[in-house]
Amino acid sequence: MFSSRLSWNFTANRLSKVLEAKQASGVQVLDLTESNPTQAGLDYPKGKILEALSRPASLRYEPDPRGLLSARQAIAEYYRSQGEDVKLDTIHLTASTSEGYAYLFKLLANPGDEVLVPQPSYPLLDFLAALESVHVARYPLKYDDESGWQINLEALGNTITTKTKAIILVNPNNPTGSFIKKSELAKMNELCAEHGLALIVDEVFSDYSYGDDARRVRTLVGNRNALTFVLSGLSKICGLPQMKLGWIHVNGPENLVAETRDRLDFISDTYLSVSSPVQHAAAELLSLRHEMQHQILERILRNEKYLRTRSTELPFCRILKQEGGWYAILEITDDFSEEDFCLMLLEEDNVFLHPGYFFDFLKQRFLVFSLLTSSAIFEEGVTRIISRFGKIYRNRS
Repeated sequence: MFSSRLSWNFTANRLSKVLEAKQASGVQVLDLTESNPTQAGLDYPKGKILEALSRPASLRYEPDPRGLLSARQAIAEYYRSQGEDVKLDTIHLTASTSEGYAYLFKLLANPGDEVLVPQPSYPLLDFLAALESVHVARYPLKYDDESGWQINLEALGNTITTKTKAIILVNPNNPTGSFIKKSELAKMNELCAEHGLALIVDEVFSDYSYGDDARRVRTLVGNRNALTFVLSGLSKICGLPQMKLGWIHVNGPENLVAETRDRLDFISDTYLSVSSPVQHAAAELLSLRHEMQHQILERILRNEKYLRTRSTELPFCRILKQEGGWYAILEITDDFSEEDFCLMLLEEDNVFLHPGYFFDFLKQRFLVFSLLTSSAIFEEGVTRIISRFGKIYRNRS
């Protein structure tokens, strides 16, 4: 009766079942996976946000497949503040980055075609592709102590087949926090030109970078050497996922861009999913980003410092290098079952933490922390984790 697009297993995993039981019984669980900024104890300028959404112009319906001009002007100004010249007709508004992916899979792929996604990465990409009857193939990221995370370019090239239509790049990656480097982009552009591929670049975390590095590519909106789609939105830029405003920016060789925009117009015009109030509010909401990003970055850096300091108490643990984003990765260098540990942590210490397999790590020895978590909860959760490790290794000895 049902579509094969929904053929995955809907049964809750062991962690989810224990979490649901804890929550149902009223147990207070310290959630170190929190990724929803509206639930993370941030101080929002409520009056300004509500005022921006209450404009009389929002009562008019003015459909435009690319979105209201005023909203696209606000997005272009956002990029202009970063030194990027973005033309208004290169922007298509969407209700979210997820919808942006769906539009691009429709645009680029036939059922049964494939897109390449980084590994590790966020599991949502698998579901978005499956719902468009598109297959996912993975190219690995590799890690070393000196350089941090890098794209395994040789493996990426070997992953491309005649069914491949696009390479997905998350910049910075979620959860590794690694930015693409200029040398890596040059090679990816070569691969796209050789095989007729597009680049789909998810930049939702790009405003959350730690320090400067001349090798990084902060944004690919200016990339003209391959057909390039940059996805972003208010969800992370302003910490406003509930506003449901994202966008697709198109760039690349001139002979491809014009036809691409026409085809995206057709797809967008079919759905017209972005609400008028948020489009009219876009300029004011984007103007609030500095206030929200300051809070978020302060939280992230405080939590990361605390985790890094406490992890030194455990000689078999280390925090991997990250360059941006909202996550930190703890690697266990001893024999370790991450799922068993996370289950024990939840059952006995009431702390919820993501095991690495959730993000498709190749090895079972990683724990992923959301640095967005309220610092009081984060610090207590980390304290319980350190204590749990101590109990495990005392019992072993």
